[in-house]
Amino acid sequence: MSKIIIMKLVADLHVHTIASGHAYSTVEEVVRSAREKGLLMVGIAEHGPRLPGGPHMYYFGNLRVIPRELWGVRVLKGVEANIISPEGELDLPERFLAQLDFVFAGFHVNTGFDGGTVEENTRAMIGAMRNPYVDGIVHPGNPAYSVDIEAVVKAAKEMGKLLEINNSSLTLTRTDSLPNCQEFARRIAQLDAEAIIGSDAHFSTLVGTFDAAVALAEAAGLTERHVINTSAERVLRFLEARRTSGIYA
Repeated sequence: MSKIIIMKLVADLHVHTIASGHAYSTVEEVVRSAREKGLLMVGIAEHGPRLPGGPHMYYFGNLRVIPRELWGVRVLKGVEANIISPEGELDLPERFLAQLDFVFAGFHVNTGFDGGTVEENTRAMIGAMRNPYVDGIVHPGNPAYSVDIEAVVKAAKEMGKLLEINNSSLTLTRTDSLPNCQEFARRIAQLDAEAIIGSDAHFSTLVGTFDAAVALAEAAGLTERHVINTSAERVLRFLEARRTSGIYA
């Protein structure tokens, strides 16, 4: 008998629109889909400008034109920045990062850092987490950028950063990520770190699609206590606490 999925997620903070260059829906289509799925919050997280076809930096400077709420859904404006060096540098300057509701970082080929040894990848990922503007790491289980999983989770726990369990990695892209994603989830549970589950939707109908990631998380021992997007209030408290704690000073 299959495991019953019981964890309910109310926010999807890893969603792409046509601005990313390789996604296929507008902001309005994304938010309408989020409403139809019963989500309370959606996060627009376009790729950083180094990704081929990605938005210009001006895009991130003009996000203020998007309403804070549409059709009863809270809209957060962020970025999936690219890690572009072994030191964990990002492809969006601080003056733009400081304006965003949230900042995720991740590895992508053809953006400046195409991967190295496990030690080099681990150093880059932890280096990105040291950036005070970074809230979390997306699809950390990508086997194209193998890392020391225990070291990364310990660093995330110490720095109060999120690690994502990415539904798309388990179903559509990076589908050989499963063993790494399972190990990340187990380590997050063991070390009592914090996670976020994201759809990584590149089409509006996939917004709020979490089933594979939730099943993996629960099998690894994660509960709603570990996963912040089980509560819209918790997401806002997490982001607000990071932005008012003096870490940006």
